[in-house]
Amino acid sequence: MNSQQKLILNELHEFYSQDIEAITLLLAKVSHRPPSEIQPYLDAMLQQLVQSSTERPFYETATPQEWIAAFQEWVESHRELNLPTLSDEDISRESIYGERS
Repeated sequence: MNSQQKLILNELHEFYSQDIEAITLLLAKVSHRPPSEIQPYLDAMLQQLVQSSTERPFYETATPQEWIAAFQEWVESHRELNLPTLSDEDISRESIYGERS
């Protein structure tokens, strides 16, 4: 977790402490567990939510080399399916569009 994410998490705990406590108590009530057992799970969930909301997606940060590697990995993941390949005729313009008037 980077420093920006830690700051966001701390702000959440600061500004929503009453709500977090209420959620903890409600979860303790419905699960029949003490709040001390619930709190680590709630903290982990909040941390995961903060991380996923602050991380930039692959398509925004990937270099051309990373795109190539990801595409090649995707291609390789489909090789074991043993799908039939298409001939040049099968993918020709004429076979796709037929005769157009």
